[in-house]
Amino acid sequence: MTSIFAKESTRFEIKERIESGAYAILPVGACEQHGPHLPVGTDVFLAEYVSEKIAEKVNAVIFPSVNFGYSWVWKDLPGTLTLSQATFNRLIVELVESLIGQGFRKILIVNGHDSNSKALRYATRDIHDKYPDIQVLVIFYPNMNVLYPKYMESEKWYGMFHAEEWETSLMLSAHEELVHMDRAVREYPEKPDLYGLDASSLSEISKSGIYGDATVATKEKGDRIIEELINYVVSILKRN
Repeated sequence: MTSIFAKESTRFEIKERIESGAYAILPVGACEQHGPHLPVGTDVFLAEYVSEKIAEKVNAVIFPSVNFGYSWVWKDLPGTLTLSQATFNRLIVELVESLIGQGFRKILIVNGHDSNSKALRYATRDIHDKYPDIQVLVIFYPNMNVLYPKYMESEKWYGMFHAEEWETSLMLSAHEELVHMDRAVREYPEKPDLYGLDASSLSEISKSGIYGDATVATKEKGDRIIEELINYVVSILKRN
């Protein structure tokens, strides 16, 4: 059964999907700076792309994306819009409760923004306490611990990545027309002694807004990562 987009469908078509046991897929991203070469909607574009690729292989209804997340570390830079953790948490809970209320029993949240992860974890725990029989899954580049060393030439910045080889390669796969590789740079800024202990902002540390090496990104790497990532997720969904 071919998956459908909720915003293009009637309520009756969506009802048929609910009755067929379809997944409700909710892409979630952010609106924040991604260096001089990637658009501020990168996290949303990637969440949508992954959602659509998953939906090609499972029965699903893809709902409109959540375009805003927790982006405090870039909040003072042009193009960045952020929600508080509490507001984002409440937004997700209420959206999922809406899906549950109309009959969905399986919900997949596809997250494209790492800083959303904690709020999503707590939101899904709150939902589980209230609706223990509903399956709510959250993915953020699952199996990344295998895929990153397999395909990436560059290292992360103290375990963190942003607008570097990984995200740039994925964007070249998903929306090559929006990537300006001639502006891509490599930056591994010095880590302040108090980073992670105080409220230091990433925007105060990096000059380019990149953490890692975007210059070695390629579409071929992105294509391979996407293919393996999707196959991994779909295998899990079909077993459960």
